[in-house]
Amino acid sequence: MQEKGSISIHTENIFPIIKKFLYSDHEIFLRELVSNAVDASQKIQKLSSIGEFTGELGDLTVAVEVDKEAKTITIKDRGIGMTAEEVKKYINQIAFSGATEFVEKYKETGEEGQLIGMFGLGFYSAFMVAKEVDIITKSHTGGAGTKWTCDGSTSYEISEVEKEDRGTEVVLHIADDSEEFLEEFRIRQILDKYCKFLPIAIKFGKDTEFVKDEEGNNVKDDKGEDKKIETDHIINADAPIWVKSPSDLTDQDYLDFYKKMYPMSEDPLFWIHLNVDYPFNLTGVLYFPKVKNDFDVNKNKIHLYSRQVFITDEVKDIVPEFLQLLHGIIDSPDIPLNVSRSFLQSDSNVKKISNYITKKVADKLNEQFRNDRENYEKKWDSIGLFVKYGMISDEKFYDKAKKFALVESTEGKFYTVDEYKEAFGANQTDKDGNLVVLYATDLDAQYGFVDAAKQKGYDVVKMDTLIDNHFVNGVEQKFEKVTFKRVDADVVDKLIDKDEKKESVLTEDESTKVKELYEKVIADKNYTVTVDSMATDDMPVIITRPEFMRRMKDMQANGGGGMMMMGGMPDMFNLSVNANHGIIQKILKSENEEEQSKLAKQAIDLAKLSQNMLTGADLSNFIKRSVNIVLED
Repeated sequence: MQEKGSISIHTENIFPIIKKFLYSDHEIFLRELVSNAVDASQKIQKLSSIGEFTGELGDLTVAVEVDKEAKTITIKDRGIGMTAEEVKKYINQIAFSGATEFVEKYKETGEEGQLIGMFGLGFYSAFMVAKEVDIITKSHTGGAGTKWTCDGSTSYEISEVEKEDRGTEVVLHIADDSEEFLEEFRIRQILDKYCKFLPIAIKFGKDTEFVKDEEGNNVKDDKGEDKKIETDHIINADAPIWVKSPSDLTDQDYLDFYKKMYPMSEDPLFWIHLNVDYPFNLTGVLYFPKVKNDFDVNKNKIHLYSRQVFITDEVKDIVPEFLQLLHGIIDSPDIPLNVSRSFLQSDSNVKKISNYITKKVADKLNEQFRNDRENYEKKWDSIGLFVKYGMISDEKFYDKAKKFALVESTEGKFYTVDEYKEAFGANQTDKDGNLVVLYATDLDAQYGFVDAAKQKGYDVVKMDTLIDNHFVNGVEQKFEKVTFKRVDADVVDKLIDKDEKKESVLTEDESTKVKELYEKVIADKNYTVTVDSMATDDMPVIITRPEFMRRMKDMQANGGGGMMMMGGMPDMFNLSVNANHGIIQKILKSENEEEQSKLAKQAIDLAKLSQNMLTGADLSNFIKRSVNIVLED
């Protein structure tokens, strides 16, 4: 039997377009052809289980072989196979998939969702790398074998051939510009990437193991060489953990799987096993890693699969942005992919799945918080990044997370916002009835301000991560009657303004004189000078940057998008002179203008020094001046 003909082409699936433009990444050809072979093997298993195939199943391992000399790649299976008529139907009529007919026929078994489909557009990805493709196949129903050959044009040849066993061999004659795929390491790389969790064994290449004696030494053969055993290398030897029931898995199983997926990572904090079959099908395992203070480094660690076939690690359309810091696997046949299964397409299921994942994560965090708060607090450095990021970027997550979001005191204690109100509300409520949460971004640099707040009996919380600047701005308006103020944004009495006036030892004229002196000495229009009544043991001069300016500058420094314009604005500072400090009295008593200016300058430089603002010549002059003042005394 020999026959020639033309492939049936329809306007919606023109062959040249499929051949040249459908697949953006050429390596996908191997994923598609191996997936087809696995599907064919699953089909024969299915027919055997329902009694429609009574022969011996035997070994169903799919084999991938490379012949560098012949410039061919062959994918072999012992699956369902095809008759000559089926080849014409499923191969020549592009985009007519045998899966549709097969699933329709056996859908009453309720397992049709496990089948991807034997042949369809995926097969034609072969022509991205091959100048000619042969299919040699024999149906499980018996009969002669069939060979189909096509050179990438719309012409084909089909003939009868001898084939001993059922199944299909796809032989790719690799084009000159695609010879990279004849390298064994390249093929193994692709198989490891896309196929390592497929449900039918896939073999490629060999594993070599040296024979050892009882003492662990290599055994020699008759030629005096190390004796070794070669075995088939199985690509997908590791079972996909996400398809198993959580009740059948131990913590060690989850940790072992994580180490195989992310060998360079520390152990995760905990994990979530996803398993839902309505209103969509979704399985997977998501791990909470120990997050570094660099979000970009931690992203793109969630892998999207469709029925155990790797699709992509670009999951921004299905996983909320803040959860892209998680690691793990999501597998769903209901995620809409483009025709080449290369990327996501938006539809209602994507939004449903995204909402489901967000809810599961929130529920898991809440469970951890309620059931083991001590351990939850120990992990807050990493957990907090997820929670804060989620609260400012996802409204639904915020509604859940406010119950388990924590602030950490500089004393090392943790509070929810409600707990913080209860603990400090009486002392840290300002004249307008707002709870003021004082926070520090750098405990060492802001030590003096933190200490001053504590001297007043106030608590200060740590906000020193990359996300905290955005978090404070994002959620402040959502917390009722709660405001955040950086501890070095003003003198402490102004940060928590209780409308309590402190007495000043200065007269109005003296205050004016002091203010004018310091304005003259600072000689900088970016400084606003005020004379304030403070405790006698407070600093003589305190330099602060207004809360608004600090926030904008911090956000701009951390890449805060719309805040980039702040980079061009000059720094604005408040210079608060302590009216009740002894230095001020010394200045007023001196009638020497040079002496007054020297003392004022010394107090200003002390304030700058405490803020790490004194450098270069100014620092050198300050040191010399300090030595002279000591000698004068």
